[in-house]
Amino acid sequence: MQIRSVFDPEFAPYGKVLPGYDTARLTETLRAVTPVPAGVDYVPAQPELEALPIAALFSANAYGGMPIQLGWCNGHNTKLNCLEYHRDSELNIGAQDYILLVARADDMADGRLDTAKVRAFRAPAGAVVEVYATTLHYAPCSAAPGDGFQVVIVLPRGTNGPKPAITPLNQEDETLWACNKWLLAHPDSAEAAQGAPVGLDGVNVDIAADL
Repeated sequence: MQIRSVFDPEFAPYGKVLPGYDTARLTETLRAVTPVPAGVDYVPAQPELEALPIAALFSANAYGGMPIQLGWCNGHNTKLNCLEYHRDSELNIGAQDYILLVARADDMADGRLDTAKVRAFRAPAGAVVEVYATTLHYAPCSAAPGDGFQVVIVLPRGTNGPKPAITPLNQEDETLWACNKWLLAHPDSAEAAQGAPVGLDGVNVDIAADL
């Protein structure tokens, strides 16, 4: 799979890089207070990150005053496994370079996605990368063989919290996996084995050979 940059024109349908933010303290704190596991871990909110002045800037500027949370997704990964989306943009800021595997929501058909539609984009450390609400995404991937990643994840507060108790009214409702989180799992993924809704067809993309 070709790995492009988030600064390339091809990234425009999926998101954009937000200029003007000094993320040095944010990434320094991320490196200092969060682990890099052998697999992948996600924490929705990290107090040390949320205490930084940049958290208020993200809330006021990037989210127009909405309440937000600053968490993280860290580890080692080269596989797609799942794709998710939210009703709003997500901001990603890496302490190291990392790679995003993404697809467009309008490429879905009958609630499913062919993984041949997935594209890969490399994000440099420190850049504030906005991933649009219409972009399917999941855990970051390592940018070089054996490398780990630490990525700040900014989302509206409550996202990825407990799933609300709903009576499904349509097909999309069946894929609600957590608060503000709709999930499509690949049948080969650990998430599918845990009962996540399977909605990805084709190969479970693995970029290990492309790094």
